Amino acid sequence: MSAPANIVRENTTILIVYEEIAERDRLRDIFEEAGYRALTVSDAPSALRVIHRERCDLVVLDLEMSGVAGLAPCRLLRAQVTTSQLPVIALSDSDSEGRKVEAFASGADDYITKPSTPGELVSRVASHLRAAQREWALIGSNRELRFLADLGRGLLRTLEPDQLVRRIAGSTYEGAGAVLCAAFIKLSADCEVGCVFDRDGSAENTSLIQMSRLQSWLASPTTAASLLVTERDDFFLLDEAHKVEYVVPLRFGGRTKGALIVAFDRLEDCDETECRLIDTAAQQAALAAHISSLYLDARDASTSLAKEVDRRTAEAEAQRRFTEAIIDGLPLSLYAVDRDYRVVAWNRNRELGELGIPRGSVLGKNVFNVLTLQDRDVLEKEFGRVFESGEIERIEQETVRPDGEIKHWLVSKIPMWIDDSGQVSHVITVGEDITNRVEANRAVARAEKLAAIGRLASGVVHEINNPLATISACAEALESRVQEGAFEASSALDDLREYLGLIRSETFRCKTITNGLLDFSRTRASQHVPLDLSEVITSAARLLAHQQRGGKIEFKIQTPDDLPLVLGDTGQLQQAIIALATNAFDAMPEGGVLTVSTRILGSDLLVEVSDSGVGILPENVPRIFEPFFTTKEVGRGTGLGLSVCYGILTEHGGKLDVQSTVGVGTTFTITLPALNDHGDMKD
Repeated sequence: MSAPANIVRENTTILIVYEEIAERDRLRDIFEEAGYRALTVSDAPSALRVIHRERCDLVVLDLEMSGVAGLAPCRLLRAQVTTSQLPVIALSDSDSEGRKVEAFASGADDYITKPSTPGELVSRVASHLRAAQREWALIGSNRELRFLADLGRGLLRTLEPDQLVRRIAGSTYEGAGAVLCAAFIKLSADCEVGCVFDRDGSAENTSLIQMSRLQSWLASPTTAASLLVTERDDFFLLDEAHKVEYVVPLRFGGRTKGALIVAFDRLEDCDETECRLIDTAAQQAALAAHISSLYLDARDASTSLAKEVDRRTAEAEAQRRFTEAIIDGLPLSLYAVDRDYRVVAWNRNRELGELGIPRGSVLGKNVFNVLTLQDRDVLEKEFGRVFESGEIERIEQETVRPDGEIKHWLVSKIPMWIDDSGQVSHVITVGEDITNRVEANRAVARAEKLAAIGRLASGVVHEINNPLATISACAEALESRVQEGAFEASSALDDLREYLGLIRSETFRCKTITNGLLDFSRTRASQHVPLDLSEVITSAARLLAHQQRGGKIEFKIQTPDDLPLVLGDTGQLQQAIIALATNAFDAMPEGGVLTVSTRILGSDLLVEVSDSGVGILPENVPRIFEPFFTTKEVGRGTGLGLSVCYGILTEHGGKLDVQSTVGVGTTFTITLPALNDHGDMKD
């Protein structure tokens, strides 16, 4: 730089350019007596050489020098960047206005007409030096402000430590006019970064920094103050040419976070202005380093928090999926509603079946708008009781599917609390299909009832048969005597014949009932062998075709050719099929279609006997296998046919089911275990 920002009189240098030796010496004496340092030359080229070699604060120029136009040196000084602001006072013999205008146009700052007094010269010089001082101070302040503004804007956009040191070192390198500049920051034991701008203006890593020396200095108590280093042995930067280093610690909140090291080739280049600029840059760098450390801590905390959130979210999601899998895996229909009767849970079993509804179209909706097939008033009262009482409510329900199948359900409404308010927040409804259990219980009850009736029948049938046999024999004997004419003289002969006929027919009807009871109660002595069920069905069909009422009924047999064999008694299975077909005939008094079909279902063979008759009332379905239960007219049936049929199939390890719709028809399904190719029961 050409001039300092703060001029001190003892250090102020005035260059006198004057051809005459006597006048040149006189001027030097005047200025030195006033306390200035004075340099003298006799021509313009010498003046330029001195200015480039020495620091000059003001030039006194004689315009009447020989061999050169007096204003030429002035123009040269103004044309060069380093001397463009240097104050120039022109001395001239001419007092003409034109000469003055020409001098000022050439760049002179003042014009003094010879001869001049010492007082005028000193006062004019002092005035221009003060103006120059103010101008240099203003230039320096503007330069500092511009540098700090640029540095501040850059640091605001820099948070990463490696980018931060590069920004600090680069900006200070350019702003201070340094030959080397290094920035080093240590934010933690695991995070220390540095950057050096070398003489070529290239960014290097910390290889040019003597790290052990710098680390020792940062750890010492003297780190709190800036350091001006002029001894090469104490330098922090590895370079052979620079003469001075200015080292400033980066401190914030009483803690040293790093250092800013600036090197110059000349001691005078590291003046007060540069030091102040570097100090201010270090302050901003310390603040930026602190912000960077906070940023790193926040980023690490955010990363850790994000990982923890992700982990807990994954755990919660896994727990949710696990819970949903448990709920969906239960063999139950489950849903839950809140106090506004909005559906908040709907498990997989609620989505299945003919009445299943997809979960996505249910959640969040009003339960009464979803379960439209149920009576809203009844359903609302059930929910209301649970919300009010907080007690579990269980209800058994029975539903009839479109195909006539009866399903039994145990519906439990369970209160749920999710807070400490004591108020029921949700109600969980669990529907359990208990059809198999109900049917099993009924089957057990039916079996127990049948066993009891069987034991009763076996105990009394013989006692009944003996009197019946006697009554029948006496009736036949009397009929024989009537035919022989033993009672021809009796006026009541016709009544006698009528009464004897009634006695005989009713005796035979009682005999039929007792024979049915015997057939129902006794242990059937049968031999089960592998047999083709299609042959049994064909044989039974031939017998049924000879019944007189078969003419009004269409008989269909549907049996595949590749049916597996079953283990059973041909006569008993034929009896069961005939009994079912006979009931079907009775159910179609006006005619219809009787279909006997077979099919495979898993390891079982199914025989379905279907009619298009009047059907069975739902309330009668559970009782049809009970002995003596019949809906036929008196004298048309004993009520033992289906009971006997049920017993036969139970002995064969099978079962008998019924599905019926009033006005549509009835289907009895015989299920028998099928044999595999080795003659064993299929798995």
